[in-house]
Amino acid sequence: MKRSILVVLVLLLLGANIISAQETVTVEIYFPISVDSPITEILNGYAEAYMSENDGVEIVWSFEGGYGDVKNRLLTVAEGGGDVPALAIMLATDIYDLRNAEVIQSLDAFASEDYLSDFVAAWLANSYYDFDGDGTGELYSVPFQRSTVLLYYNADLLADAGLDVPTNWEELATTAQALTTDEREGILIPNSWPYWLFQPFAAGSGQNIVSDSDTEVFFNNDDVVEALNFWVALYEEYDATPDGVQSNWGDAPGAFLDGSAAMILHSSGSLRTIIDNADFEFGVSGIPGQDGGSFTVTGGGNLYMSADIDDATAQAAWDFVEWLTAPERTVDWSINAGYYNTRESGFELDAWTAFSEENPQVDEARATIDSAVREFSVQSLGDIRNILHAQILAVLNGETDAASAMEQAQTEAESILSIFE
Repeated sequence: MKRSILVVLVLLLLGANIISAQETVTVEIYFPISVDSPITEILNGYAEAYMSENDGVEIVWSFEGGYGDVKNRLLTVAEGGGDVPALAIMLATDIYDLRNAEVIQSLDAFASEDYLSDFVAAWLANSYYDFDGDGTGELYSVPFQRSTVLLYYNADLLADAGLDVPTNWEELATTAQALTTDEREGILIPNSWPYWLFQPFAAGSGQNIVSDSDTEVFFNNDDVVEALNFWVALYEEYDATPDGVQSNWGDAPGAFLDGSAAMILHSSGSLRTIIDNADFEFGVSGIPGQDGGSFTVTGGGNLYMSADIDDATAQAAWDFVEWLTAPERTVDWSINAGYYNTRESGFELDAWTAFSEENPQVDEARATIDSAVREFSVQSLGDIRNILHAQILAVLNGETDAASAMEQAQTEAESILSIFE
């Protein structure tokens, strides 16, 4: 009798261990998208494929709206002591605010040198937290949903007018002017999120608005002021773009496609949509510099791992990150979602070769990465960005001049950044 009881106890213990070993680890991921779209289908497909290969792991996407919505929800949940997600896609430039709020954790213990070495270098520029700006800081995010600013141009309209693709500011202005009609804008430069589209102009004038330091900005630099004056000149002098503040980010690709804009500045993330829907020949390039050259700026989101998750969840989350950012996935993501392939070896895959041969614009976009400058990212980014935006929009609305506005922005920004020096 005693032996029977002992056997039962042993079996119960073994059963408990088996159940424990089979417990599912849930990897929840906050992702910035607010509507049902092909992107949700792609991501759900990735989750299903991963889970079919990895028993005991459940991948759960939580679609949260825009990038700001993801960041705000993570901060709110963490502050309230709730269950934070294992991962979140947030702006690469949010790294300082997120690290200072202690809601993300370092990835140094997970990412190997071999893994990181295959990423296109430009995409890692905003992945490190580093007070000294010497590139040796801690890794806090991995590139995934990345983009640049592109100049989209209607090649048919250029050809009909006997014009070449513009290669400097004067050519950009006069070409846009020549293509402007009563029914068509020569160029659209959406300014509802102005710093990102402004950076290539600043860099093309001779000075990016930030350096590698997280406490330094160059808003009042003469070259930056000159870049802002050029933006104003496009409507005041050339009448080639709508004047004042234009909150038309979402409308610009459609305007390009229906012919009501000959050129637009927009994200490379719109490239796939335009490829699929354009009934005319078009091309893309970087933004022409003042005296020539091609300039752009990196953008988009990275994968972050939340702080205060248990070790098993953290390891499962990292395993999924490595799987999701494998070259075959980054190429598939680029082809189907329109964002950049972030892995060098991905460009050697047959899928990419076939896609780029059929759609040469993707290689034209890829070529701009070599001239991409570091995206605007500093300590207390939200506050500094609001300061810059307010002054740029005031200039575009004719409320002040570029020099005065940029001097004011510099003064206010330095007052905040001095806290971190």
